[in-house]
Amino acid sequence: MNTAEAERSAALPQQLNEVHTPSSAIVRFDESTPLRLACQQTLAPFSIAYQTYGTLNAAKSNAILICHALTGDQHVANVHPVTGKPGWWETLVGPGKPVDTNRFFVICSNILGGCMGSTGPASINAKTGKPYGLDFPVITISDMVDAQARLIDHLGIDQLFAVIGGSMGGMQVLNWAARYKDRVFAVVPIATAAWHSSQNIAFHEVGRQAVMADPDWLGGGYYAAGKTPRNGLAVARMAAHITYLSEEALHRKFGRSLQDRSQVAFSFNAEFQVESYLRHQGSTFVDRFDANSYLYITRAMDYFDLKSEYGDVLANAFRGTKSRFCVVSFTSDWLYPTRESREIVQALNAVAANVSFVEIESDKGHDAFLLEEPTFFATIRGFLNAAAVKHGLEAAS
Repeated sequence: MNTAEAERSAALPQQLNEVHTPSSAIVRFDESTPLRLACQQTLAPFSIAYQTYGTLNAAKSNAILICHALTGDQHVANVHPVTGKPGWWETLVGPGKPVDTNRFFVICSNILGGCMGSTGPASINAKTGKPYGLDFPVITISDMVDAQARLIDHLGIDQLFAVIGGSMGGMQVLNWAARYKDRVFAVVPIATAAWHSSQNIAFHEVGRQAVMADPDWLGGGYYAAGKTPRNGLAVARMAAHITYLSEEALHRKFGRSLQDRSQVAFSFNAEFQVESYLRHQGSTFVDRFDANSYLYITRAMDYFDLKSEYGDVLANAFRGTKSRFCVVSFTSDWLYPTRESREIVQALNAVAANVSFVEIESDKGHDAFLLEEPTFFATIRGFLNAAAVKHGLEAAS
């Protein structure tokens, strides 16, 4: 980074410093290896930031790729460099855990378009010396996966033992299974769908409009002004966060309890505990996420429609697969309800794929895959153990 870039970086919010000086390992692909995007543009140079856990064995046969969700990043099982909080999936990934890093080599990269070290709208455009902003090309889930494949190539891994992810991470998992059939032995899509529903597109549009209505968004050019559309991004996060929960979970946690008072104050302050909770979720989110990345990533999810890419027959996406699949849903997930997982399972059955399906009883909503769910943990552990035996890996101790 040159002096001018360093000065710009110092003026940015803390999370954007990770764009220019990421604490993760980073692979830079230069102009000689451009990435061809679905929008028919090319991206070069570009960088992918990633974290690894565990040790790659001599045969390079024990690698698991974790694909993160919309607001996640590569910090799966380590302290987050911006928030100081534990990794977002430390309940599942680590020594002795269902994704056992004593046994598997776990990789997680920040997606293309992200804001934690991988190239995205906050990154410096080599052609202008300024942040891309809205000059960054519109991306898709396929573009994210192609960038991940470049990383896996760089690491010298021909075939991944498994690809695992929930929500948007599950979309990436399905894309890997459809487009890189020979490179994935086991596939675990969790709390996801093969296409984004109109309801979910609608929720995303509300969030994007909140960001773009913030006067500090400045048409996506807020970096140069040293501003951040905090209010708009916070509202987007608040609206989205409601969809990650269930009515039961909200009622159990908050009910109609008031915040720090015994009776209503007849005001528009955060009088109810649930209001205070959502405001906190919004205010903390803007400290670790870039608003333009939020626009790009939600749009990539909206474009995701695996069926349309294969003649409007979802089964065609998996035809010829030799991978083993474990599809997981949760009963109270209304963002990606179980019926959408069943459509994936039916498509896999139509091509005689090796597939198991588990619907897990939970009242925690979509976020259940990130929380303490013993049945979910047992499912992942059991599936990976069985797949590892078939793959020729040593049995778990």
